[in-house]
This record gives sequence, structure tokens and C-alpha cells, in this order.
Amino acid sequence: MAIQHPYLLFLGDAPDQLAAKTAQGIAHWRPDWCLGQLRLEGCQADLGLTDMSLEEGAAAGAKTLVIGVANRGGVFSEKWISVLEQALMLGYDLAAGLHNRLADVEVLKAAAEQHGRKLFDVRHPSREFDVANGQKRSGKRLLAVGTDCSVGKMYTTLAIEKEMRARGMKADFRATGQTGILIAGSGVSIDAVVADFISGAVEYLSPANSADHWDIIEGQGSLFHASFAGVSLGLLHGAQADALVLCHEPTRSHMRGLPDYPLPTLKACMDANLAAARLTNPAAKFVGIAVNTSQMNEGSVEAYLRRIESDCELPVMDPFTEGVAPIVDRLQ
Repeated sequence: MAIQHPYLLFLGDAPDQLAAKTAQGIAHWRPDWCLGQLRLEGCQADLGLTDMSLEEGAAAGAKTLVIGVANRGGVFSEKWISVLEQALMLGYDLAAGLHNRLADVEVLKAAAEQHGRKLFDVRHPSREFDVANGQKRSGKRLLAVGTDCSVGKMYTTLAIEKEMRARGMKADFRATGQTGILIAGSGVSIDAVVADFISGAVEYLSPANSADHWDIIEGQGSLFHASFAGVSLGLLHGAQADALVLCHEPTRSHMRGLPDYPLPTLKACMDANLAAARLTNPAAKFVGIAVNTSQMNEGSVEAYLRRIESDCELPVMDPFTEGVAPIVDRLQ
């Protein structure tokens, strides 16, 4: 899917800032794509963008109304439907990453057909994929992997793309989750792909390219997470990554949502990911470790990062507070 921008970000009646985290991510990483925000009565979220009506957004050139808010259960609120229908009538496409599909809302499906507009349900792939073939592809690839879920893989890969582009390098972020797709404007929500086709979907997402071009592939899950390891393995095989970055959150005592499963050591996690990655790229190697230090005591962060750096003999940093320049130095 290729979503047209600029965006008008729909915050609906979000009860708090956290409910608008998808829109917040888009506004942070693609501010030049975001013309404004549309908030309904009672909305408690604010991205700091210009408040616009649908008519004002259309006049300013917005192409897609992005539903950047999640409610309980991931469904389309009845309060939203009339607004979304009006957006289609005014010439907007709609994009959403909720569990419910825009295309399953009859009034929206009918309005899209009547007005020639597109509905993007980014959580749900819009095409079928071939089984992976494992054939070597030209170009270079980096994949973020994790000791656990939700440790900063999307943030890290977006930061790497930004740093590489700032240096004039050829790089594209390849999104594999719904928020990443809305930030990139395209991608595949890999956790919604049938298992046999996950690696093939990643091959499709990151095709052959020029020798000096880098695809920066968003990671998902962890090989050590009993719930999601299958998606992580499919990404490793399909990516054929030349470079791996390990993402880690050091304050957790167990895997997210699995209190009986402790986090792996960094060495065990790196060894397992290298073994899997080298099935399709024997030259795969780690180029850095990205640590989410947001929950750490500020006074202990620097010593921890330097110890890990010494133990693993790799650049180690918190991408949010320090950037990712040392990783890109290695890639360059």
C-alpha cells in the first residue's frame, strides 16, 4: 500500500495523550507530511499542530485523513463515522491501523466507491505474497532485533534512516507494523501475514536495489518471546540482513506479558539472532546495541552503557537521548 500525503491527523475524542500515540509518532517522524489535526468535542490529546476542519484541511492540500487515535478494542466509534464519511465526500482517502477494518464499515465502503477514494487498513495486508526463495538480492539491509517486544526497534530504525539521509546516504525505512506504515507511507504489517509467507513478504518489502542503498527494516517481537518468535524468525530469514542492531530495555525482569519467561542475556540473544540470520546471509553481523534507558536511574545510565560496550565490543547508546551516529559510522 502507498498512502498519499500530506496528512490531516484525526484525533477524534481521544481521552488522553496516550490514546493518540500513533498520531504522535507520525507527527514526530514526518512533520513535513502533517498539515494539522482534527479533534472532536471532548478530545484531551493535542499534538501541537494547527487545528483544522475537514474543509480547511482539504483547502490546504491534505490527501489522507489518518486515524491516529486508538480506542478500547480498536473499533471505529459511532461518533467518528459521519466525520469519516464526510472526509471521503470531500476527496480524502482514509487510513487506519485499528483491528476493525474501514472496508468493513458499510457506509464508508459505499462512500469510498461512490467518490473514488481509497481505504487503507494498514494492519491488514492488501495483497498476497509468495513463499520466500532465499535468493541473494543486491543492495544492503539492516534489521533491528530485540531481547523483548516493545523495546524501541521502530524508533531505532527510524533514527538510523534519518541519520543516514542527513549524511547523504541512500536509505529507506521499511515498515513492518501499523504505526511504522503510517510514518513511512507504505509497508507490510508483518504480524498479519500467514506464517508460510512472512519471509516472502519481507523479500517483497525489501527488493533488490543499488549496491550503495540501505533498507532499514523495522523489527518485530523477539526470538525469545514465546508469543511472537515466529514473526521475528520470518523477518530474519526474509531480510537477509547485512547488519543487525540489538534493541534492549534493561529494567525488565521478564518478557513482556510473560512473567514466567526471564529476559535472555545479550550474548544469548545475539548468538541466536546471528544463527538465524546467517541461514540467508552468512555474512550477517551486529553493528550496535540500542538501549532504551527511559526507566533507568539517570545516574546509572552512563556506566551501564559503557560496560555493555566493553563486554560486547560494539557501539552502545540510547537512540532517543544520544542518537545513532556510532552505528551509522560503522555502516558508512
